[in-house]
Amino acid sequence: MTTESMKFSDLNLLEPIQRAVAESGYSEPTPIQKAAIPHLLEGRDLLGCAQTGTGKTAAFALPILNRLVKYNRRLEQRQTRVLVLTPTRELAIQIYDSFKTYGKHLKLRHAVIYGGVGQGTQVKTLAGGVDVLVATPGRLLDLINQKYLSLRTLDVFVLDEADRMLDMGFIHDIRKVIAMLPANRHNLFFSATMPPDIKKLADSMLTNPVQVEVTPVSSTAEMIDQSVMYVDRSKKKDLLRHVLKDKALKRVIVFTRTKRGANQVSEVLEKNGVPSAAIHGNKSQGARQRALEDFRSGRIRVLVATDIAARGIDIDNITHVINFEIPNVSESYVHRIGRTARAGTDGVAISFSDAEERAFIKDIEKLIAKQIPVNREHPYHSDAVENSRPMSKGKAKAAIESQQNRRPGGGGRPGGGNRRRRRPGGGSGRPGGGGQGQSQSQGQGQRPSRPR
Repeated sequence: MTTESMKFSDLNLLEPIQRAVAESGYSEPTPIQKAAIPHLLEGRDLLGCAQTGTGKTAAFALPILNRLVKYNRRLEQRQTRVLVLTPTRELAIQIYDSFKTYGKHLKLRHAVIYGGVGQGTQVKTLAGGVDVLVATPGRLLDLINQKYLSLRTLDVFVLDEADRMLDMGFIHDIRKVIAMLPANRHNLFFSATMPPDIKKLADSMLTNPVQVEVTPVSSTAEMIDQSVMYVDRSKKKDLLRHVLKDKALKRVIVFTRTKRGANQVSEVLEKNGVPSAAIHGNKSQGARQRALEDFRSGRIRVLVATDIAARGIDIDNITHVINFEIPNVSESYVHRIGRTARAGTDGVAISFSDAEERAFIKDIEKLIAKQIPVNREHPYHSDAVENSRPMSKGKAKAAIESQQNRRPGGGGRPGGGNRRRRRPGGGSGRPGGGGQGQSQSQGQGQRPSRPR
């Protein structure tokens, strides 16, 4: 049988798992699920190069659930059989929800832990032991250090979004966690990109892994209608208001570099009658969840986000992505615009570039191996910006940082503005039933359009 014709029913998954998948409305696995699940069912370590939105959560959740039932054992106090380590609270909650959905006919205990909320309920949940624990690094190490959790009997370790972990400064925390794990374990390692530091970490963690790669970073952009609008920096907000007059932009993510910039853009849109909300690391747990649910439900039309805050958001039917500010890391551009082309659907990405940012556009074009078409059909087009000589990437980054530092209130570093906090990854979630250590209730009943 070829993988092209493979169905979930063809995979060697237990009947209760097959039933849960079918009840969720899925019949055919995504490419990464077809490639990964058979190897994981055999117990092979896996190195997966895949982005959010490819179905990678189900690719590891389904075979892990199968393994837990096949090799069932009594839970021990303050122990977990499976640990999934992920960088953000939003992604942790989504992964936890997937395990609950696909394991709903199994008698397994699941939990999700993250910082920014009280630890009392989480501690109670862990006391009797759990089969699957999804965690962010800061809270995980906190509870381990307080002796509320041990990894002594761990069977499966999943490191998800490894490159984002590195970006957010979690590499030392990851090494601390790995040092606590038993030598005999099943390892799964996922990363959207594979820079040298990430490859070195993977090599140190995995034993004779099978490597699965889907949707290379440079090819994601091929499905998306891209354009760049050259504009003076001072006119970007005017251009955004103009672009959003088009009702075809029904569900839009606008990306900024900094938290302060995200707030400012959202405030401008609200003042002009465009329902919007900003999401970034300085927002409270409740505010972040409300913004996501309002965006998912259609109560707001525009979500303004920094790169780090947006990572792990899995919302379907996003019609447009607007790069209000161009990222200085080319891969971030591809991650951003990929929000609007999910599971083979079309999408539109519009980038606003000022003179300094032309260097970043050139670098992005090298990565995606194509020239981004210029849209001059708008009232704020600047010939001077378009025809300006691109400076070096380093000079452009320095110039932008200098501009941000001159502004009252700072604004943070390019690429999202979120400096690492002492206890990162904290505070967003909803109850998943069964006393699983969550305290918020937003987002109940959302069913994905594909396995995640």
